[in-house]
Amino acid sequence: MLNIQNVQELASRLQTEIGRKIVGKPQEVKLLLTALLASGHILMEDVPGTGKTLLARTLAASVQCRFQRIQFTPDLLPSDLTGGHFYNQKESEFVFRPGPLFAHIVLADEINRATPRTQSSLLECMEEQQISIDGESHSLDDPFMVIATQNPVDNQGTFPLPEAQMDRFMLKMSLGYPSAGEGVEILRRTLQQTLQPVRQSSSVDPELIAQAQPADLTKSSVHGSSADDTGAGNIQNAVTRDELIAARRYCRTVNVHDDLLDYMVRIAEATRVHADTALGASPRATQALLRASQAYAAMHGRDYVLPDDIQTLAVPVLAHRIIFRSRHQNAQEQAKQLLNSIIQTESVPTEQYSSHGER
Repeated sequence: MLNIQNVQELASRLQTEIGRKIVGKPQEVKLLLTALLASGHILMEDVPGTGKTLLARTLAASVQCRFQRIQFTPDLLPSDLTGGHFYNQKESEFVFRPGPLFAHIVLADEINRATPRTQSSLLECMEEQQISIDGESHSLDDPFMVIATQNPVDNQGTFPLPEAQMDRFMLKMSLGYPSAGEGVEILRRTLQQTLQPVRQSSSVDPELIAQAQPADLTKSSVHGSSADDTGAGNIQNAVTRDELIAARRYCRTVNVHDDLLDYMVRIAEATRVHADTALGASPRATQALLRASQAYAAMHGRDYVLPDDIQTLAVPVLAHRIIFRSRHQNAQEQAKQLLNSIIQTESVPTEQYSSHGER
């Protein structure tokens, strides 16, 4: 039977495997794994060349799950993502061919370059893990996770994600530039060619790719690829699909004391009543903070949540959901400052919490 040590060991295996490709960024890797274990989706926003796509691909290579990468462009259509019904002349009937969203881990690269119509096709699958096509609902396999990337600097030809779409992402994070020492290590690995793609093997079911890329859907903006095809070569499957599903279920059993539930709600309510905010953290945001805190605690070998877990995750879970009355270029930084101020002023439960959630 799965226990907290199993979940911690699973997370450790993934961190070790990802560390073979990603230099530094231990906290960012933890946030990515937190979203994975908490059954959430993650938005990575940063300038080009900081390793957003490589991090997502390396995670996919470390988990024994189907992986699809989609390059979002203005001409991408919703049917390019979901698939659709096509006429089979041989059988003289319409058959359904699934699109690249029918995978376990989906990398939505430069998501804000697609039109709002295409972006909206992700809403149902991210929230309900199903896709409705021609009045028929198709369930997506478990696990299902969307990892989206976007560039905050280049605004030409982009379509900002609406609030409803942003609210679907459990976490938002940035990688930032590496330190000087990390930069040297990246160059050293480049010289050793460990960052070069290996195109000899595939961890994706070829039949799935064939289904996701029928002849009728030949847009170059849709790509079905293995993790090895994407710059994460030589990464081994550290976790099987069954192990990941079991770990996700276990994370939902991590104990959270009522005082900590109240603490989460107080933080969210403070963002709603602040004079500078037009839109604060929603009830969905508090649910995301709860699930993320449970997964974060489990990753650290605890079957109970501490106030520190909530404080660590408050900014990546809540900041991208806050809308200010006066739109600023640095809205993310303003939200971060607001949340840090709220965390400093709200009273923190200080008692010790046992593994049964009792004080």
